[in-house]
Amino acid sequence: MSPDRFDALLKRVRTLRVGIVGDFSLDRYFDIDPAQAETSIETDLPVYNVSQVRCQPGAAGNITANLAAYGAAQLCPIGYCGDDGEGFELRRALTRLSGVDLTHFQQTQERQTFSYSKPLLHHPGQPPKELSRLDIKNRTPTPKSVEDKLIASLQTLAPQIDVLIVMDQAGVPEMGAITPNVLSAIEKIHRSQPALIIIADSRHGLTDFPPFIYKMNATEFTTLTNSECHSISDIQTGAARLAESNQHPVFITMAERGMIGATPAGESAHVLARPLRGPIDIVGAGDTVTATLALALAIDATPIESMELAQAAASLVVHQLGTTGTPEPRDLRQLLST
Repeated sequence: MSPDRFDALLKRVRTLRVGIVGDFSLDRYFDIDPAQAETSIETDLPVYNVSQVRCQPGAAGNITANLAAYGAAQLCPIGYCGDDGEGFELRRALTRLSGVDLTHFQQTQERQTFSYSKPLLHHPGQPPKELSRLDIKNRTPTPKSVEDKLIASLQTLAPQIDVLIVMDQAGVPEMGAITPNVLSAIEKIHRSQPALIIIADSRHGLTDFPPFIYKMNATEFTTLTNSECHSISDIQTGAARLAESNQHPVFITMAERGMIGATPAGESAHVLARPLRGPIDIVGAGDTVTATLALALAIDATPIESMELAQAAASLVVHQLGTTGTPEPRDLRQLLST
């Protein structure tokens, strides 16, 4: 992609209004200095001394951070956090992002804030080493009162936005933001506003999702299609068949093998992954791909352009170690021109 084409696309991105509905997490990094290690007098266990705590939005929040990095005009998170310390940190992290409007982001006593706490050991001259993660997830069904507010927000915002991203990241099905009722509400919006671009990504797979634009990995694709597609040609054929059936584009990420995209016309293409340039950390790369594809499709980039942008953006993010990364447009522009 030429620098001029990239600049033209980025200029259009900066006019977009984007809704992000789904599971917002707090990614909390504890940077540990091994040189300050101790042994607990009380338990005789190792003590890790934390030199810094970094709080970043994760899951749908990381998608929002990626959208903000591109400079989208308005970002409307539709989700929730708990009325707890993690919720305070998550809201604060979201408010730091350019263009974010938290009008439709609930804070509720009926939920805990979905959180990933990540202790990182920093040895000089080495990539950070992550210790066992500590997760906070809701283990009860999402209350109807929370669900109703999510649906009301979707109905209010849908006529005002250019693209809607649906992110299902909750650790337990039906216990996050994307419940069957919320999904049904999104489907009704899609029927009433067929021009609204809706792209969906789910950790649990898209089997129960209406036919939106699908973004998934290769494992999720084989599960969804009940197939044994392994070769690039088989996946391309299967993706084209699925896109034609759904009458919406399909995008499949395949890590080091790149990405496949297919259109409702039954056409498909394969874009190679960018070469690795050193140690990698894959945290957040899938969110980057989702955000980039959504913006690219909303500004009428071609499917191949959309995948090229997404692959380059993901390449930048996987080389950001020990963080939930986002791409910088200037770095993306440079990478695309090489």
